[in-house]
Amino acid sequence: MGEDTNPISVILVSSGSRGNKLLFRYPFQRHQEQQGEHTRPPRSPYALHSTAEVAEDQDGDSRFSDVILATILATKSDMCGKKFELKIDNVRFVGHPTLLQHPLGFQGSKLDPSPKREMPTMILFNLVFALRANADPSVIGCMHTLSRRMAVVLQHEERRCQYLSREAKLMLAIQDEVAAVSDGNGSQSPFHHILPKCKLASDLKEAFDSLCTTGVVHLHINNWLELSFCLPHKIHRPGPDYNPPDCIERSLKGIRPYHALLLLDEEKSLLDQLPVDSSPALVRVVKTTSAMKNLQQLAQDADLALLQVFQLAAHLVYWGKAIVIYPLCENNFYMLSPEANICVFSPQSEQFSQQFPGNSLTSLLSKFSLPTTLSQFKNPLAPPVQEAQLVQMVIWLLQRRLLIQLHTYVCLMVPPCEREREREPAAPARPQENPATGRPGARSLSAPNAISFGSPTSSDDMTLTSPSMDNSSAELPPGTDSPLNRRMTESLLASLSEHERKAIQNIPAAQNPEDLRMLARSSLRAGAVSPSLPRRLLQYFRGRHHLEEMMYNENMRRSMLLMLIDKFRSVLVLRNHEDPIISVFQSPFV
Repeated sequence: MGEDTNPISVILVSSGSRGNKLLFRYPFQRHQEQQGEHTRPPRSPYALHSTAEVAEDQDGDSRFSDVILATILATKSDMCGKKFELKIDNVRFVGHPTLLQHPLGFQGSKLDPSPKREMPTMILFNLVFALRANADPSVIGCMHTLSRRMAVVLQHEERRCQYLSREAKLMLAIQDEVAAVSDGNGSQSPFHHILPKCKLASDLKEAFDSLCTTGVVHLHINNWLELSFCLPHKIHRPGPDYNPPDCIERSLKGIRPYHALLLLDEEKSLLDQLPVDSSPALVRVVKTTSAMKNLQQLAQDADLALLQVFQLAAHLVYWGKAIVIYPLCENNFYMLSPEANICVFSPQSEQFSQQFPGNSLTSLLSKFSLPTTLSQFKNPLAPPVQEAQLVQMVIWLLQRRLLIQLHTYVCLMVPPCEREREREPAAPARPQENPATGRPGARSLSAPNAISFGSPTSSDDMTLTSPSMDNSSAELPPGTDSPLNRRMTESLLASLSEHERKAIQNIPAAQNPEDLRMLARSSLRAGAVSPSLPRRLLQYFRGRHHLEEMMYNENMRRSMLLMLIDKFRSVLVLRNHEDPIISVFQSPFV
């Protein structure tokens, strides 16, 4: 699947007073192979094609000569400024034709002592990427975006200093020179001589090679303008397949304040990769971020708005410089990734031994064969240095995607009743609330404590509550049975099926109105009296929301939520699995 995202070639064509010209194409080694094919004796038309020949025919635009490519890719002026896409057999050409519009009076005034620049003979140009015909539409869109960005940069440099015209004249001159020397033998491609002498040709080669390897393109066109591009199919590739950009965007939209940002590179290395004119806010986020600090606290420490931190975090994740995790704390469940490399003599084992002398990677990974919380590593007699080293080792494993984090989900499961099942139709499925959509006026939350095994409050360290939690509580005094309380309780039970209501009413905890009102606690605090509002709380017990999300949405402490689950444990089932929002970034690379 990785080669499906690689372009076949990059082609630069122009149209002007000299007609349609193919200025450069890369790779150009296939041109020689194609010349050798013509020298072979003709085969029988009844002979079968080998697998290698079929694969070579599928890959290539080499069967198209330079004249044919220049004719079909140099479009009319009416198509400039629009997406260009052409499919011929097994090849799809994607580009963005650009018209070179020069203002009047381009030659300068008579008083200008500088040499007068001649009007360029080039009318338009088209930078085209050749792809496979069955390429994914998202790959086609990304290649068009890169072609459009490079076209904008070249158009700007052409208007500023005629950069494209100079490079085109150099390319055409070398082509004419090679054609005159070779005398039509076709022994060597003219693009082989253009590459070391033309800056634009070397930039196109570098862009092609980067797309086929890392997926990250960094160019300085004319040593003046910087161009950066990221192919997410190459960066976010958790295995033999790749994550499409729409899946990545959905996950990025689902980032919440209780998430954390984990950098995949060292801070100094990441800062060195940033451009000179990078945003100061981005630098502050890189310097302030920590795996034990949620985005809310990160925004406070960096003195930035939470929305801006979300945008910067999404930017780093999209470029493959960071991943989204849940802040490290002793209640987190971690498990060995099913795709992790557990070989004893793997390169990662050597890197781990060099960074953490005296520790074995396989020995550490064996402790996470089953879902394990970090609290199980608690040792009251261990020095603080050992606990800090454990945190760094867990961070190292998360950066290499060797561990996955599991979250606890709650499901309402009552014993089946055949009589009720035949009497009542199945309850209609309620639409799932999209976690990616943010709520207006989201609460601020306190940061989780750093992993501290000796903390006396470690059993409730992941409190995701706002600082005004105590003031915002609007619960009624215990033991009161006001009409509002009765109405909320009746509304809560009315949203359930008859069988579920009977099962809940048979639980001893349901005899206490306080426990039932606890399910509708957030609606009571907000002063809501609408009978339909508590119904949305039932989705928490449908297995679609983990405990940390419940704590944030309902402004509850972990201990209170676990107490509620324990009271209704006869009808509530707990299960652990990955968070679908961040699971996209937790699979290891290959």
